[in-house]
Amino acid sequence: MSALELAQQLREKFGELILEPAEFRGEITLRVADAERMPEVCAFAKEELGFDYLVDITSVDNYGDDPRFTIVYHLYGYGHRSYLRLKTGVSEEKSELPTVTGVWRTADWHEREIYDMMGIRVRGHPDLRRILMWEGYPHFPLRKDFPLAGKPTDLPEVAFTQAAPMEGGPFVTIAGGKNAPAREPRVRIPEPDGREAHGHSRESGPIEPRK
Repeated sequence: MSALELAQQLREKFGELILEPAEFRGEITLRVADAERMPEVCAFAKEELGFDYLVDITSVDNYGDDPRFTIVYHLYGYGHRSYLRLKTGVSEEKSELPTVTGVWRTADWHEREIYDMMGIRVRGHPDLRRILMWEGYPHFPLRKDFPLAGKPTDLPEVAFTQAAPMEGGPFVTIAGGKNAPAREPRVRIPEPDGREAHGHSRESGPIEPRK
């Protein structure tokens, strides 16, 4: 049975909760209208449709749009060898949705990363705490309004840390450029005359001045 046929079964079960499947390059995506019902949808996908492997859960910051966040569940079934992607929206005001650890235990770490990096709370999670940053860290590094250079932050029991690696938004992609290396985000290196250039001191090749 194909991923599209399995997606249609999910729509038949939940009706208007599941929007029309979208296909791109052979991959099927379903959007779930209400994030609060994700555990129910995921349980049916696993138990009735054979999506027994949770590949990943990721989050997207749609900064400036409403809902601000999109949560994406990547599913796979070992029996039918089909992939399915489920998406649901979460508003910035709410910034919360229920856990699916009761469906797949592997959701544990994925949901902790979403909480840590994006600041979205996962209600009912058995151990919701930061997984990459330390407890008490006040920011969410994967949000689009978090600067690429980072923010100066107190690191408990170590020292005061400056924004790394350099303040002022160091990683900048050059528009155009003669090749891929020239377009890569590079650290700004001051030139002797006070101007800034894009480049990296450990890499060979010319440094292109800013325009």
